[in-house]
Parts: sequence; structure tokens; C-alpha cells
Amino acid sequence: MMGDRQVMQEGLFYEFSIERYVPEDHLLRVIDRFVDLEDIRLQLKPYYSAMGRPSIDPELMIRMLIAGYCFGIRSERRLCEEVNLNLAYRWFCKLSLTDPVPDHSTFSKNRHGRFRESDLLRKVFETVLARCIAEGVVGGEAFAVDASIIKADANREGGGPGVDGLPPEILHRRAVQEYLATLDEAAFGGSTPVEPKFLSPVDPTARWTRTYKDGAAKYSYSVNYLIDCKHAVIMDVEGTTAVRTAEVHSTRVMLDRVEARNHIKPDRLSGDTAYGSAEMLNWLVNERGIEPHIPVFDKSFRKDGIFERSDFTFDAEDDRYVCPAGKNLRRYRVAGRAAKAKPPKDGLYRYRARKTDCDNCPLKHRCCPKEPMRKILRSVHEEARDVARRIMASDAYATSRRERKKVEMLFAHLKRILKVDRLRLRGPNGAKDEFLLAATAQNLRKLAKLSIQGALPAPE
Repeated sequence: MMGDRQVMQEGLFYEFSIERYVPEDHLLRVIDRFVDLEDIRLQLKPYYSAMGRPSIDPELMIRMLIAGYCFGIRSERRLCEEVNLNLAYRWFCKLSLTDPVPDHSTFSKNRHGRFRESDLLRKVFETVLARCIAEGVVGGEAFAVDASIIKADANREGGGPGVDGLPPEILHRRAVQEYLATLDEAAFGGSTPVEPKFLSPVDPTARWTRTYKDGAAKYSYSVNYLIDCKHAVIMDVEGTTAVRTAEVHSTRVMLDRVEARNHIKPDRLSGDTAYGSAEMLNWLVNERGIEPHIPVFDKSFRKDGIFERSDFTFDAEDDRYVCPAGKNLRRYRVAGRAAKAKPPKDGLYRYRARKTDCDNCPLKHRCCPKEPMRKILRSVHEEARDVARRIMASDAYATSRRERKKVEMLFAHLKRILKVDRLRLRGPNGAKDEFLLAATAQNLRKLAKLSIQGALPAPE
């Protein structure tokens, strides 16, 4: 028998609890266990007035942002709509069924004001990281570092040549003012003396960059991750311009910050060839005491049959190279000259053979066929490079190469699942805000995944 037609009837009284309608295995319910935002009110107190009407609860806004980034909802308009409709989002944000949702403009006002002035998003990220450490998912022995290109919110067809600068009528824009303020910072304008090929009028800090996968050049930023290799927990995140020197410098900043704030110093660091410069390897080996599981950036390899630098033997005691024919290559021929010499400005020592030795050498056609004598360049940090080369021949290096892929997996998750393949916010501060929120969401999702798998102790 067909049942009666269902017609909605408004009841006078309802007995309703959001708690009953959020499944126990819902991602936000698991994440809520690891979210502790009690200290943010104390941190933000100096940035609120003692007079006036009460503001929107800052913890509510942060919870909404965390929920949004965990599910790839980065538009604040859409986030407010989803929180208004979704019971799980309301439960996570501590809202009842009748509590109003803040207007989307509230986020912009607080983000450009007290959130950035107090560095709140960095504090939230470090709070989640501290919880990861407390849960025992951070090993602290092996770290890996890498960077990935993220498209900026700027039309690639807009802008003009970098040498022309910016027109004066746009200097009042917030993104332009941030660009001018970061011209001397190593992470942005001070990373390279080379003028950018093009400047975007809406986000001049974004670098005109081409990647091998996309083909076409575009305005971009770099997101830099420093991760712990045990469970791929993000130990630190830094936003920079899309220049290799800025990315390498950010590694130093992140390692120093993790040690200063979390008292964790890794035994080894994995990275690709971009981090294998002589200066970076020397900093890791001699200044920080960290094993560089990083391939050495070396251009001495030859494919034309000419002897490579590795074919020459270096004698450290006598400060000389010995060629395959048994002749010496020295920096100086005059005794005592080396003690008086100043370090080379380009960081490279030059070892030269005698012209008379090369003229009569039967191997000249394989050594210096177009030059009167052979010359070998040696970095002032060659000892640190040799340390990295010895590590490359070990079994531990093969393990580090596999672990290094975890960073790439995080970048794939960032772009495919969290939808952070293009920035919404402009300027260096906007890029930092988005990267911090995305890294926070990834660490929380990691904790939730490990908790569901039973790798973490059960909550009390």
C-alpha cells in the first residue's frame, strides 16, 4: 500500500543535536582532536580595542579557514556558504544550528590587519606542529627539502618589461607596496641582481617563470617545504619568489627556525641538485654539522672524450693536482705566494700546468687540444663537496633518495586535493598566508590519517 504524501510541517519544538549527525569517522571530527586554539585570543588581545562592541571570535574564523583548506575551499564567500549549510562544518566551528556565520568581508579585514600584524597564521602552524611532535610522529633525524612553483593571481598577458619599472598610478596598491618593501629581502627582491623579464602590475613580486611541465611562462611564487621523513610531517614552510637562490636561502631560514623554536636538528638533509651548491654544502657540513644527502652541483663532466676533473688526482698536502701524464698543476709557482694570496672573489681556485709540460705531452689531444695548457678549477669549499660525494656512494644515500619523494607527494596533494595550484591572494604576504594555511591543513590531515590507522594513541 502506498504511503501518505510527505508534507513538511513546521513543528513548534525541536529536539536537535548536531553532535548526533556528525559521523564518528568524519575527517573534521578526527581533526578536532588535534586543534588547540586557546592561546590565540591571548596573542591577539593587544590588537583589539578595549572599547566598542564585541568582535567576531577569532577562533571561529581560524576554524573556518582550517576547515576550508582541509577540503579545498579557499574562496571565503563559498566557505561562509558551506559553513552555513554543512552540519559537520558547523560542529567543527562550534556553531549551533541557529548561530550566524560571519560575513566573508570579515576575513579580509582581519587578514590584512591583526592576523598579519600578530603573525597569527604562523602561530597556528607551529601549534599544530608541536602537536605532531607531542604525538611522536616526528623522527627528527632525517629531513628533506624541496620547492614547487605555484601560479600567482596575475594574468600572464598583462604587465610590461621589468626594466621599465611600474607606472606611478599603481603605487598605492597593497601588492605593489609589499613588493617595494621586500626589494632587499633575500626571499624576494634581494635574491638575485638580475632584473625580472616582466613585471605584473597587479602582483609585481610574482616572478615570470617557465616550468618544463606547463611549457608557457607565467607569474609564479615558490612554496618551500622542509619535512621530516618519518611520516612526511611538514616541519616548516616558506614562500619565496620563483628563483633558485631564494629557494636555497629559505632552507637555511627554515632549518634555523625549526632548531630555535622546536629544538630539533636533523642528522641529515635530503634535497635535489638545486641545493648542491658549494656554499650550501659548506654551510651544512662545516657550520651546522648536518650530513648533506644531496647530489653535488658539478659542471666538470665531459662528453667529448676530454679528461674530466675527476681524472686528475688532488694532493692536499702539497696543494697540487696531478694529471694522467704525471705532471703537476699548481696555483702558484713561487714559494710562499699561497700564504699571501686573498680568497678568490668567485670562490674558485685555479690550478694550471706548465706550458712546456703540455707542449710535449702525448695526451694533449685528450686534455687541452685547444688551449696552450690545462687549467683545473677547485672550489674553496671543495672539502664539503667531497663529503657529499662520499655520501652519494653510500647505501644511506639511496634510502634518502626514496624518502625525498615524500616532498613531491605533498606538493601533488597540495595542488590536486587542496586545490592550491593557483594563489587567490596577491603579494608576498598573501602567498605566505596561503602556504601556511595549506601546510597546517596537510599536517592536520596527516594526524587524522595516522589516528584512523591506529598509529597514534587513543584519546583519553
